[in-house]
Amino acid sequence: MIEISKNHAITSVAILVNPLAGKGDFIKLLVWLEKELINKQIQFVVFHNEWPDQFHLFSDIWILGGDGSINYFINRFPNCKTPLALFKTGTGNDFSWKLYGDASNKEIFERVLKSEVKPIDAGKCNNTLFINSFGIGFDGEILKSMNTIRFLGGHIGYMIAVVLKILSFREKKFNIKSVNEQWNDQFLLIIINNSSRAGGGFMITPKAEINDGELDIFLCKKLSVFQRLKYLPILKSGRHSNLPFIFERRGKKFQIEAEKELAIQVDGELHSGKTVLINVLPNQFNFRY
Repeated sequence: MIEISKNHAITSVAILVNPLAGKGDFIKLLVWLEKELINKQIQFVVFHNEWPDQFHLFSDIWILGGDGSINYFINRFPNCKTPLALFKTGTGNDFSWKLYGDASNKEIFERVLKSEVKPIDAGKCNNTLFINSFGIGFDGEILKSMNTIRFLGGHIGYMIAVVLKILSFREKKFNIKSVNEQWNDQFLLIIINNSSRAGGGFMITPKAEINDGELDIFLCKKLSVFQRLKYLPILKSGRHSNLPFIFERRGKKFQIEAEKELAIQVDGELHSGKTVLINVLPNQFNFRY
């Protein structure tokens, strides 16, 4: 592992653009960033569709996109130790929120210039990395529905997909194991997060930290349609810890066995599987935040 000094200076930046993120919102941001970097005499190169194979010529990497963009990056460059920053232009910006809160991109820019480099964890789902969130079953089915309504944007589209799926989804049976516990039951929600927020604003695991060397698992048992509608606002706000049908744990490794092949979301990207092995990768990436 390459050690990065906390005071590692920003001298040259690779700006990676996902032109599909945020319906083209990146253009104004990119023009502004280029102007600011020129004013501060920081060298940079912008990469659009063709990203480089390595970044040894750059002190930092800035990604313009959302959760899907950062997920694409970490899976293409799983061993990258160059300091990263994420500027939000995607439809789903939950991981950016974890790093920078509700700061604007201009505020993120100023914060990144002043921030020390800090290591953060990642998760691994079979052979795929995730940096924010994993979900199987209900969560994956929502993502499948969202593929037809992405033009509405992250939060609005997600809420519509959630409500539609609430009315039709049927829970499946799962066998779930951690190092010390096992759950064998029908579950509405099975979510394993590195961060605290997912789905464009749902505080599913509000106490999750991105640098604690563990992942947070959230399990919700079978609920009626009425219960789903009743408790949805509570789940969104993160005030669900005391509900009797909710289980929350932390751990380094989990195994999930579903009764059949199911849809899976990994940082908002659609996958599928029946047997899933998940483990944490401590200090896997470096970020300025």
